[in-house]
Amino acid sequence: MSAVLTPTDAWRAAWPGAAAGVLVMDKVANPPSHPELDRRKAALETALRERYGHMTRAELLALHSLQAYADYYRRFKKVYHVQLQLESVALKGKAVPRVAALVEAMFMAELESQLLTAGHDGATLDLPIRVDVAGEGESYVLLNGRPQPLTAGDMVMRDGAGVISSVLHGPDGRSRIRPETTRAVFAVYAPPGIGAELVAAHLRAIAGNVVVVAPAANITSLEVY
Repeated sequence: MSAVLTPTDAWRAAWPGAAAGVLVMDKVANPPSHPELDRRKAALETALRERYGHMTRAELLALHSLQAYADYYRRFKKVYHVQLQLESVALKGKAVPRVAALVEAMFMAELESQLLTAGHDGATLDLPIRVDVAGEGESYVLLNGRPQPLTAGDMVMRDGAGVISSVLHGPDGRSRIRPETTRAVFAVYAPPGIGAELVAAHLRAIAGNVVVVAPAANITSLEVY
């Protein structure tokens, strides 16, 4: 089987020590909600509050994973949004947002590991996916249907039809996960300092959540670079 994810020379040169990974699962389902996933989500909220609720924001930012992303985002004068979401749940006591089940499965793993992930409908993709670096003057269309200029130097992923996500601006609208999605692709960006092992563990955690929703789902590819 051909590789689903391939790194470009430009990405390797621009971000030495970075990692990227992809998980492809077939026979998935994407209902609006799922009772067992809801139970797991409530348990995750409790666990995050027990683990991090006593911390100050500065102590939270000292976590290895958040520190790596903070260093990346700081180069572009931005704040890592998963950090803000973790603060919302663990420090402010807010619930994990309710979205469709496949997106929740991904988001739950994101909160637990703090690794940035984008979800895609595999049927819409022109594989392979290339992890690359954004150039000057490039743009793509976001989930909300609006065009978004890319930030030069940012890590991006592209399929044969164009950019499907970027670190700073998120996933595109063309390949978004839909209610009818039966093949899901989850792609992870990891800046220097995270490493391949954490990326692989994170992808396996997503797969574990997906199987709760769709017991017949199976992994057809799990790759990390």
